[in-house]
Amino acid sequence: MADPKGAMTVHGTGVGPSLRIDKYLWFARLSKSRSTAQKLAEDGHIRLNGRRIDRSHAPVRAGDLITFPHAAGVRVVRVIQLPTRRGPAPEAQACYEELTVGS
Repeated sequence: MADPKGAMTVHGTGVGPSLRIDKYLWFARLSKSRSTAQKLAEDGHIRLNGRRIDRSHAPVRAGDLITFPHAAGVRVVRVIQLPTRRGPAPEAQACYEELTVGS
């Protein structure tokens, strides 16, 4: 949304640019499809900074922790940067840091 001077306004309560969680998971190749990521969020299977979310439009920012179920168990990732597109795997992997659960 643009303000009267034409600058873009960032929505949400945090500071800095953000991206919808479903788009982030899809862009970062942590989900096979955006609709799968949307369903995970809406069913309450994702935690953002330790808080359970139930909406796919929850804003994700650099530095956030995302916890979600994956085929091999639970994954925890720290957002390093927000991707601008769904690029190749190496580009996507540069957007997050994988954390080991229990350490």
